[in-house]
Amino acid sequence: MDLRLPIGGLFLALGAILGVYGLITNGDTAMYERSGGLNINLVWGGVMLVFGSIFYGLAQRAARR
Repeated sequence: MDLRLPIGGLFLALGAILGVYGLITNGDTAMYERSGGLNINLVWGGVMLVFGSIFYGLAQRAARR
């Protein structure tokens, strides 16, 4: 079993959870005051989604060979 498959799935799931949380709390300016007004949850949720999709795609590509 290719380890990229579960790792990619894990990052996809965590990125989706974090991204949704960032979208829900997007209007709460007091929460993101310490980060300079940047919605850290939304940004890192997107980063984790991209990273997870790359890993998942690489695992799917290796499985087709």
